[in-house]
Amino acid sequence: MKPRPPAGASSASAAPGRLRPHLARLVSFLIVFAVGYSLGLLSSSTRPSPRPSQTTIIRPHAVHLTDGGSNASQAASNGTGAAAVSSSSYPRSPPHDLFRFKEECGEPVPSDAVVRTLLDKLFDGESPYAGFPPNHTAALLHPAAARPRGWGSTGAVFAELIEEVRPEVIVELGAFLGASALHMAAVSRNLSLSPAILCIDDFRGWPAFRDRFRRDVPAQRHGDALLLPQFMSNVVAAAAAAAGGAEADDDAVSRPRVLPLPFSTASALRALCEWGVYADLIEVDAGHDFHSAWADINLAWAVLRPGGVMFGHDYFTSADDRGVRRAVTLFARVKGLAVRPHGQHWVLSPKPPRGRRGDDARRR
Repeated sequence: MKPRPPAGASSASAAPGRLRPHLARLVSFLIVFAVGYSLGLLSSSTRPSPRPSQTTIIRPHAVHLTDGGSNASQAASNGTGAAAVSSSSYPRSPPHDLFRFKEECGEPVPSDAVVRTLLDKLFDGESPYAGFPPNHTAALLHPAAARPRGWGSTGAVFAELIEEVRPEVIVELGAFLGASALHMAAVSRNLSLSPAILCIDDFRGWPAFRDRFRRDVPAQRHGDALLLPQFMSNVVAAAAAAAGGAEADDDAVSRPRVLPLPFSTASALRALCEWGVYADLIEVDAGHDFHSAWADINLAWAVLRPGGVMFGHDYFTSADDRGVRRAVTLFARVKGLAVRPHGQHWVLSPKPPRGRRGDDARRR
């Protein structure tokens, strides 16, 4: 008698039989997979990895921002059109030179001809105070105030700087109702000075400003904020108060010492630069966000005479390093200047002569 096969042997021998039809297909799949994987490994091992210099491109005008600027400059000069430098040499701090502003302005206009020049170019040769205010405008304004609403507009920094600089031309960015300008005019009179004070402001205010200052500003009329005529009314009242209550004489009207320039700060400063109108003292107190303050400071620096001083307000605010203070600190670092806090104001060290940076300030 033949021995019986063990249990399950028949089923085990049947399994390979069921796989035989699929065996060739499975082997083909494994061969294709192995060949593809091998080719992938060979390709990755033989292909050179990209170098940082192939991925970071610095344009020719920004080559000097990198530590490898000399090599990049040489590559750019060979006609490649772009210089490649290592990404490790790219500065971690912001590339300040990418925020370039015009610094070369027109031939200087004599200080005593500044007002006449601006009247000719901006007001068709006529003083904006001539015949001011017309009856239809006077009825819309608040009673003129010789000391209108302002913020830090009578701080000690004004008298200190005016006495130190003894300016012939002052530029103010951000005038509102004229508080700072009229205070500077009063301080100047006490020092026997008579500078031209150029007040740059679009005199439109800002969104919803009336909610805070309804008592200080006139009601709008057909979309007109009426800040410019209110400013001018305050200037006329202050001049009359300084003259003992008498009306301003013809010379004060035809050649006003406090002159509004009703334009944006950027457009007005570019025009002053082009026309060669320079200032000895500049107050920056317009936009309080970083970008506005940064642009105002850079554009105003171009029309500041060597030896002149720039200062401004809102150095310590809730914005701190996200607003004015950040712009001032960054500008001082780029130019090699010192910043001196003065209450809520900031004061930059005097502008060095042309061609020199603030080396002494940097050493400090």
